[in-house]
Amino acid sequence: MLQQGLNHSYLSDINYLLLIDARNKNEYNESHIMTAKKAPKNEDNKFMIPYDAELECKIHVVVYDSNTSALTVSTPALDCANLLWKTGCRNPVMILKGGYEEFSALYPFLRTQKIIFTPRELDAIESYPIEVLQGLLYAGNWRHGNTPHIQKHLKIKGHINCCVEAETFFSEPGTHLLHIQVDDNMDADLFSHFKSACEFIDTHFEEEFAVLVFGLLGIGRCVTVIIAILIHHFKWTLQEAYSHMKKCNEAIKPNQSFMEQLSQWEEEIHGSKITDLESINY
Repeated sequence: MLQQGLNHSYLSDINYLLLIDARNKNEYNESHIMTAKKAPKNEDNKFMIPYDAELECKIHVVVYDSNTSALTVSTPALDCANLLWKTGCRNPVMILKGGYEEFSALYPFLRTQKIIFTPRELDAIESYPIEVLQGLLYAGNWRHGNTPHIQKHLKIKGHINCCVEAETFFSEPGTHLLHIQVDDNMDADLFSHFKSACEFIDTHFEEEFAVLVFGLLGIGRCVTVIIAILIHHFKWTLQEAYSHMKKCNEAIKPNQSFMEQLSQWEEEIHGSKITDLESINY
């Protein structure tokens, strides 16, 4: 959710995400997840609705505490989430599994002490690549593939560059770089590159090395290659792989030709076409 967006981060839309920190004030002030608001409490130490919550307008509402990992016992995150839900959320209230402790261990670069973000600051937030497989596979755009601190933070060891242009981070194709020089149009052939992309991924996954697959915008060519990788690696159907990718990034937009090539790839992996393309809303 924090990384969604195209030209601008979706976080710049005040109704996109309400992220609530249900830990105590000292913990929140020490550090919290970027854009999170502290859940207020009354004199009886009971949670209250934030004054600017506007729950009926929010697309996503997420609550976290220190380490809630189950819903079987009462925790600060669960108590706060129940209050928000009963007060009138339009959509389900979600609880961050593992809480701040697990999140900050995985994504320390998304921690902050900043409490208030202006609209201009929200517009200026630069996203990280979309995580497709935790710690292993990411989908991104041209900026993601050529920004050094992103490679460092995500421990990226390999790139699949789906842009025609050469990148600046890994200068030469080889162990760390597979360059698929294909235009983003209906005549482009990605199918012939699926096998080499899967072999590249298999080699890196064996060593548990993270790979970033990126294109110009991160919604077409790179998404197509990643779906092909998921079909190969997990033996998923095209429907299953597309649904997983859509869950990771709601903005994906592979063109019709790319989807037909993925259908052909599904047939090659499974021996027959399983997914009806008309059943996929792409």
